[in-house]
Amino acid sequence: MKPRRPNDAVTEPKPGTRTDGRSDGTMDLTQSADRPRGMRGRLRRRKGRPIPGLKVLPTMMTMANLVCGFAAIYYSARAGEGGGLTPFGWHPLTVAGVLVFLGMAFDAVDGSLARLTHSTSDLGAQLDSLADVVTFGVAPAFMMLRLVSLYYGSGEGETILGPDTGNLYPRLCWSIAAIYICCTALRLARFNVETASASEDDHLWFKGLPSPGAGGAVASLTLLHQHLVLVTWKAELPAGFGSTSSLFIPAATLLCAFAMVSPMRYPHFVNRYLKGRKSLPAMASMLVVVAIGVWWFHEALAIGMTGYALSGPIGSMFRRRPPATPDAA
Repeated sequence: MKPRRPNDAVTEPKPGTRTDGRSDGTMDLTQSADRPRGMRGRLRRRKGRPIPGLKVLPTMMTMANLVCGFAAIYYSARAGEGGGLTPFGWHPLTVAGVLVFLGMAFDAVDGSLARLTHSTSDLGAQLDSLADVVTFGVAPAFMMLRLVSLYYGSGEGETILGPDTGNLYPRLCWSIAAIYICCTALRLARFNVETASASEDDHLWFKGLPSPGAGGAVASLTLLHQHLVLVTWKAELPAGFGSTSSLFIPAATLLCAFAMVSPMRYPHFVNRYLKGRKSLPAMASMLVVVAIGVWWFHEALAIGMTGYALSGPIGSMFRRRPPATPDAA
């Protein structure tokens, strides 16, 4: 055995190790306390950072929303065709209305996915607004204009009403569609500027009717009109019902346009009423609403979306105004 010199340092073995290099089965508490282990540790280190591979999901949902809006415009343009191939054999305007609501579903999940994957960004917010302008602005306005053109255009609905039409009403409908698109763009621009952050606490109330609510109201009324004309009363349609009922949709479109740029408060339906724990009576009420929606889908959809659009002015009438403060002397 080699003798040890006095200057040689004496190192004590670390806890949990043997002098021969093998572990004795005990855990090194100093190392385990400083280093998180397992899946929980990896998630803790990633907290607040984008999760690789998943941060692309919100962008994909936003792009799907944009494609739905483009497809809705495409099928609306085919509404004057005598008989073209469409999904499930539906009327082109019916397909367009369903695509608007499909885009609404994609729009509802992209923000939640961005917060879940910690990938919220200014670029994503701007991209979401651009997609909403198409799906909930241009597409519903064109649907309304195309529906009215079926009854008041020339050549069996082949001509789309425009500003160069001789009659006053077609020019008025085109102007309403243009106003609706402009109000949608203004509504989304104001939302981007005034929203404090991407937190759910800043998404409980909206100032003005949200663009998905406005687009959903126009699309649901169009779907109800097509359902009544082509399915419910197809055999014995009341005289003049199709042309007369189509006149209400431009009026509803104009009211939704003004509601979007108004200061009226609208609740965020998902964040306020669907998230969190619910009581038993609340769950029972939801089941009743779902059952009614299954049996009378088109009617319930139109009533629900129209009721949401009217909730702003109704709430403004019944909401208490703050007391006026006396002028300072």
